[in-house]
Formats: sequence, C-alpha cells, structure tokens
Amino acid sequence: MKIVDQHRIGKSALLLLLMDGSEEEYSEQFKQLNWQYCTGKVGSMNVQKIVAAIETAAKRNEIVREDLYREMHSLYHATMEAISGVTRGQTQLGEILRTVGLRFAVVRGTPYKNAEEGEWIAVALYGTIGAPIKGLEHETIGLGINHI
Repeated sequence: MKIVDQHRIGKSALLLLLMDGSEEEYSEQFKQLNWQYCTGKVGSMNVQKIVAAIETAAKRNEIVREDLYREMHSLYHATMEAISGVTRGQTQLGEILRTVGLRFAVVRGTPYKNAEEGEWIAVALYGTIGAPIKGLEHETIGLGINHI
C-alpha cells in the first residue's frame, strides 16, 4: 500500500504511524523520495521526557544533526505542535494528573515541487491520554510540521 505522498509530509508521517504492517514495507517509498524517517514509543507524565525521547530518536537515526541549531529548533517546534494537539492545547501532564502512552513518527523531506522551498519536518503522535489509572484513558493524536 502506498503511504508516502510526495507533497504531504504530515499525511505520510501519520499514515506511517497508524498503518499496521512492518516499517520495511514503507521504507522503500521514503527512499524513493530521498526522505528520512524514524519511529518510536514513549509514555510519561512529563512533557520534557516526551520531547527528549523524540529528539533522541531523531538524532540517533540521523534525521537531524545536533550541531545544527536550525534542525534542532525545527524539530522542537514540530514536536511541541504535535504535543499541543495530543493535549488539546494544555501541555501540562503530570501537574494535572494526566499521563500519555504514545507512538511517534518523525519524517524529514521536501514536500514542495519547488526545491527552493527546502526541507520540512513532521512529527506525528498517536496513543492514549488520561488519568494515571489503567483503563481511564482515551485515544489522542497530534501532528506538527515545521520548515528546516
């Protein structure tokens, strides 16, 4: 199944995150566009731990370079936008007794026909949010996109 849409980096990140099946099935589609991606999981009552998990995965998979401020800055803003979606704009978690269990996807690519538009990064989050009591959570999703 085709999940990578050459001009929709956010849609591609969300589908990568939500599709059942192995990542290898989709990796060729990303390679054909010369796009990079990584996926992972994080659960926490602490927003900083969520940001750290996403940043660590993106650095380890060479999606962003830690020594380039513009890349880390772009990743940070895309991550915070996605977290804002997950938390419905209230980015507090543990302080108000909420916890999340999330899967994430980070995609870096060139979603515009005009190459001068440069590279963009998308962060997609999907999972559960709720009280820190098993069974008292509900589904949530967030997407953040930023230029590099």
